[in-house]
Amino acid sequence: MEALMNATHTVTEIVMPGPVEPDGLQVRTRPMPEPAAGHALLRMDATGVSFAEQQMRRGKYYDQPAFPFVPGYDVVGTVIAVGAGVDPAMIGHRFAAITKIGSWASHLELHAGDLVGIPDGVDPAAAETVVVNGLTAWQMLHRTAKVRRGGTIVVLGANGGVGTTLVQLARHAGITVIGTASPRHHDMLRALGVTPVDYRDPAMYDRIREAAPDGVDAVFDHVGGPGLERSWQLLRHGGTLVSYGTAATKDEAGNSQLPVLKLFGRLALWNYAPNGRGAHFYNLWAGHRNISAYRARMREDLTAVLRLLADGVLTPQIAARFPLSEAPAALALAESRTVAGKVVLVPDAA
Repeated sequence: MEALMNATHTVTEIVMPGPVEPDGLQVRTRPMPEPAAGHALLRMDATGVSFAEQQMRRGKYYDQPAFPFVPGYDVVGTVIAVGAGVDPAMIGHRFAAITKIGSWASHLELHAGDLVGIPDGVDPAAAETVVVNGLTAWQMLHRTAKVRRGGTIVVLGANGGVGTTLVQLARHAGITVIGTASPRHHDMLRALGVTPVDYRDPAMYDRIREAAPDGVDAVFDHVGGPGLERSWQLLRHGGTLVSYGTAATKDEAGNSQLPVLKLFGRLALWNYAPNGRGAHFYNLWAGHRNISAYRARMREDLTAVLRLLADGVLTPQIAARFPLSEAPAALALAESRTVAGKVVLVPDAA
């Protein structure tokens, strides 16, 4: 094993013990592992709070593991050791990875093939805002909806982590954006070149229709529920609905998979109808069974997003930074729906 000397010999991690409130999260420590063959040991420099963790703590994420587990969907960190078969030149360099779980920890052991290099000079918290959010936004816009320059899109929750990145990518690509958010975030959206609409307005969809009377080329909907049909109706001929979440059902009791299965059925029916529009459910992990192709696509897309960040095309939207030990407060803030951008966790002070 090749290694960079480090003073600590333990890993600190945040545990979700069961369906708890944010203050029910637990802290535990365990011995520092030695990376296995093909793996690298990463010191966490930044991780984040995504909507996935908000669902997971309720037991409502579609395919989350059994409790207890360590949450954390993505990470930016520095390689401090590598196992057999991994280039030792990686040690001391910063990388990003999408993990789904496990990133709310001071150190992580990850497969070296899942690591994507961070450009020199990029702040780790800034990079964290565009790892899972940036990859999701890029793939939905360019691989799923394939919206062309001059098109018009609607982004629900445009002030969120995915939303703020998606609108910036769209504007950079010459696409007009209508974004929903609470009025407190409208000035921020206008600064990004977005036409804002109040998501709490009972006539929200009518306001969107007034802004795009001929329909739009794509709607990106993370809410689901009854409003999904209204999103579908906003599309012009040839338009695409991209559903990527079921936020409307996050507080409903019952089977966590049922809302998603119902959603799949609805999208399939719309696709079969001869209406000239398309409906898709975006899944970050699509194609994951072909691991080589998945890693290549992920690396290509995430590298493109990180380069836009390094070049100043994307402005990182950091809602707040919390030390890892204050993950409960970070999760509570993210769930408050009062902030724009992404809540980021960073290492505790030595």
